[in-house]
Amino acid sequence: MEKYFYQDFNRSTYHQQLANGLNVVLMPMPGFNKTYAMMTTNFGSIDNCFVPYGGQEPIHVPDGVAHFLEHKLFEKKDYDAFDLFGKLGADSNAFTSFTQTSYLFSTTSHLHENVDILLDFVQQPYFTAQTVQKEQGIIGQEIQMYDDDPNWRLYLGMLGNLYPHDPMHIDIAGTVESISKITPEILMENYRTFYQPSNMTLLLVGNLDPEETIKWVAANQEKKDFVPQEKPDRRFKLNDPTGKDVIPFRSLTMNVNRPKVMVGIRGLKSFDDGRARLKYKLAVDLLLDVLLDDTSDNYLRLYDEGVIDDSFSYNLDMQRAFHFAYFSTNTDQTEKFADEVMQILEDADQQIDQAAARFEGVKRGELGRLIGLLDSPEAIGNRYAGQLFDGANLMDEVRMMRTITLDDLKAAAADFINPDGMSVYQIVPQHQ
Repeated sequence: MEKYFYQDFNRSTYHQQLANGLNVVLMPMPGFNKTYAMMTTNFGSIDNCFVPYGGQEPIHVPDGVAHFLEHKLFEKKDYDAFDLFGKLGADSNAFTSFTQTSYLFSTTSHLHENVDILLDFVQQPYFTAQTVQKEQGIIGQEIQMYDDDPNWRLYLGMLGNLYPHDPMHIDIAGTVESISKITPEILMENYRTFYQPSNMTLLLVGNLDPEETIKWVAANQEKKDFVPQEKPDRRFKLNDPTGKDVIPFRSLTMNVNRPKVMVGIRGLKSFDDGRARLKYKLAVDLLLDVLLDDTSDNYLRLYDEGVIDDSFSYNLDMQRAFHFAYFSTNTDQTEKFADEVMQILEDADQQIDQAAARFEGVKRGELGRLIGLLDSPEAIGNRYAGQLFDGANLMDEVRMMRTITLDDLKAAAADFINPDGMSVYQIVPQHQ
């Protein structure tokens, strides 16, 4: 088992790849009572075109399969994994994103038993026509519920502007029509392809003994038979890597009290190195804070003018093969908000120079926030992005954040901000 000691944090991380290919990452936190575990497969909603395990030709599966699998793996012939975790006092959950599916639990006791439950329910699929049909109804209701959520429609509408011909513009859960086409055979084909141990990572953070824990995991895996390893052959690619297919503006009418507006910007830079991707992400995050956090001149001016209110937010989303940022608010001045945000972004170089005196303060604030997260096993686990950042964890983020300079922000702005990649999506009240 490989060990790496972070002297500045007085903590260590441990990594071992088991014989079946499963990557195990352990991060003990001495003095803590809670342990957080997450088992992740490198498989998300955009992976709907691939060569199935043992196959020769690519297939295209219905939208929503990854999310459907997440739901179905908890339910077995004679038990539900949620119930097993609950009996041992553990809190369990799962989530699916564009590029990954994760299963997790947190506990203060019975760690060994809970780890076995996690490994067993994820690695023992059970699908029948009857259970699939039942889940189609449940997920269909979930999709319809989100269709009535204006904030979700705003976000999904923006993705439709930024990626109009790519799977990101489709709800991660799919559509009512697409999930109606999912069968047990389709689920198993996806499972065999993407739930191989070599495409998965088990991460445990908190109150644990590394040597003891790795023995538990290895013993669990040795009891199971797995098919030979075969790297998933994904066929995802952006319809237009240049971003020229971005839709500049769209609008939707809904039953809302005030208009909602979002400005999005699509990043075009690609990366072969995970640590370079992480440094770029941290630099863009800092850039957005310098330009528009709630201590910036831009924020205060727009707030005083009534262009934004406390609903204003922004975020950078970095995923495998694509990334984007968005800025949103509730406002009666939708056009002015969009114009102002896009102008701020286009003038980023000048804005950075004008805010140079604030840079170190903003950076220290972000460092303080990241260091504060080191007291949370959940935060450490949830920020671990595996292959995306070449195995970097929260301590690596802190170290890298310390190296970011004003020149890095300018370089990130030059790489990220492209006026042709900007778009506006708004939701207006029915009475307007």
